[in-house]
Amino acid sequence: MTGGKGSSSAGQRSSTALLTDHYELTMVQAALRDGTAARRCVFELFARRLPDGRRYGVVAGTGRLLAALQDFRFDAVVLGHLSSTGVIDDATCEWLGDYRFRGDVSGYCEGGLYFPGSPVLTVDASFAEGVVLETLALSIFNHDSAVASAAARMVCAAGDRDLIEMGSRRTHEEAAVAAARAAYLAGFAATSNLAAGQRFGVPTTGTAAHSYTLLHDSEADAFRAQVAALGLGTTLLVDTYDIAQGIRTAIEVAGPELGAVRIDSGDLAELARQSRDLLDSLGARRTRIVLSGDLDEFAVAALAGAPVDAYGVGTSVVTGSGAPTAGFIYKLVEVEGRPVVKRSEDKSTRGGRKTAVRRHRSTGTATEEVVRSQGVPAAAPGDLALQVPLVRDGDPVEDLPTLDQAREHLRAAMGTLPWEGLKLSRGEAAIPTTHQEAQ
Repeated sequence: MTGGKGSSSAGQRSSTALLTDHYELTMVQAALRDGTAARRCVFELFARRLPDGRRYGVVAGTGRLLAALQDFRFDAVVLGHLSSTGVIDDATCEWLGDYRFRGDVSGYCEGGLYFPGSPVLTVDASFAEGVVLETLALSIFNHDSAVASAAARMVCAAGDRDLIEMGSRRTHEEAAVAAARAAYLAGFAATSNLAAGQRFGVPTTGTAAHSYTLLHDSEADAFRAQVAALGLGTTLLVDTYDIAQGIRTAIEVAGPELGAVRIDSGDLAELARQSRDLLDSLGARRTRIVLSGDLDEFAVAALAGAPVDAYGVGTSVVTGSGAPTAGFIYKLVEVEGRPVVKRSEDKSTRGGRKTAVRRHRSTGTATEEVVRSQGVPAAAPGDLALQVPLVRDGDPVEDLPTLDQAREHLRAAMGTLPWEGLKLSRGEAAIPTTHQEAQ
């Protein structure tokens, strides 16, 4: 599963080995000392529950994790830091110097849906090789899946109208790039983030902000200059002063073939209706209306009856629209073929490696997720096996899906959900998860 249309990174690649927590290396050090570091283990990444009010989750970040895994190396600079600060001893330093992940990874396809208990990622390796990946895997999947899950809800609410991701200024600069990728996977048409375009091939778009209008002596001067530079297909921001006058000025300058106008404030539903009427009266019947300004999935759904052509969404999508983490955890479930179980109150786990299928009616509608420990669930008509090989003996498998293929996979998967499961209102998961233990 590559980074997308383009390469997963640009320029010189740097180590990802310190994108981790201190305690992972102290566990490796202790395991090397007592001889348990080489024990073959299975770790699983899964969510005990969906974020409050969510009916499904979207798997995102697989391509980014696989790219980061290839760069998970402890070079001289990294090892020098860890040694000089006393994080690791000499024996651990020597072991880390030779580190390369040599295990296997399986998981749900990127762009797939997940539910409580779904074994989204399975890491099969020695304890030391697998445990150091905990924070890397969780930080990528928790962020990207949260954004993609929120974005998918917005795509459903928008119907056939385009969504543009424009939240880079509302989050960390690197999180913005990952968020743009995740939103595109979920069905957004484009992003404002240029780094996402370079690294992942996400389509980028953008025209002008209010500052450009304010720079000029008049709104007409600003519009005239923008059209001269970008052509009639550009989008003019018409709410710097008075929206109705801004629209009149836009059509006066550009003519009825203007590509679009954007409104970023006010009662968006009413303003969209008034703007459509005004544009039509001016002969600009094909000029599109783009709305932005603190939109989320609920606001987009409320605008379903308004004459809108596209939405620009920022803060809500890059922050997961109220659920900034997917709630994934990474747990040891098997040691040398023996299931191990965490039994602490409210945080217990199910032991053993899991496999999963999704069951469907003959119509194609999903009915349940069947997760089985120690073996494959008995096949039934309409079953879809959910885990696929991602890494074998440390190397990514060939022909993993691209970002565009993951995007299409999600579109198809969303079409299998029961209608009730697509609602934005609070409720149970769209389908139940059934756990089967080995006999």
